[in-house]
Amino acid sequence: MLNRQKERRGGFTLVEIMIVVAIIALLAAIAVPGFLRARKRSQASRVVNDLRLIDSAVDQYAIENNKITGSKVNTADWIVYMKRGSTLYNTASDIFGNTYGAQTVDSLPAVPKNTFATLSDVAPAAFFSPYPIAP
Repeated sequence: MLNRQKERRGGFTLVEIMIVVAIIALLAAIAVPGFLRARKRSQASRVVNDLRLIDSAVDQYAIENNKITGSKVNTADWIVYMKRGSTLYNTASDIFGNTYGAQTVDSLPAVPKNTFATLSDVAPAAFFSPYPIAP
């Protein structure tokens, strides 16, 4: 009897290991789509924040340079009012590489069309309100 106990080894069977793997796969299948949705939603929030910063920069430019409503503000002019080293300062584009371009004094900057198309499944047009979607 004593010899039998020494020969017997402890361990997991193949079935037990497969059940654990199946449970882990099920949990991953539940968690990954939620994570991806949260990531896209945070990207949309960043675009809204960028638009707010651009609107503020255009207003500062207009005040300092005595521009009237409807005046065009080139990208090189409003970039100066961004934090040095930031993505907006360096590229004047959003996180997907779509440029914001020239702006107009006293008009809200628009969400780039391609950016809206990328994020529309998690952020409808109402999410970007009051900023319009570029035509």
